[in-house]
Amino acid sequence: MKKNSENKSDLLFGKKNYIFMFIGVAVIALGFLLMTGPDANTVNGVYDPNSWNQDIFSFRRVRLAPTLIILGFIIEGYAIMIHPNPSKTNKK
Repeated sequence: MKKNSENKSDLLFGKKNYIFMFIGVAVIALGFLLMTGPDANTVNGVYDPNSWNQDIFSFRRVRLAPTLIILGFIIEGYAIMIHPNPSKTNKK
């Protein structure tokens, strides 16, 4: 029985860490998706240098998306800092 536990490869992080890392990556990806949109100089998908789209300064692109990206990086930092399994480290 002890032989099986010695052969088992230990991961660097625990399951809880990987769950939070996945959540952080998803929040970062959502932030980048919210930042995208039609270009400022396109009309019906065709480039027009004489047109201007005021939508590039919308709340979604200027405030919400960058906030979500920063929040995602904070979640990633938290996921790295979580102690994976306190019960394993105390059994030495």
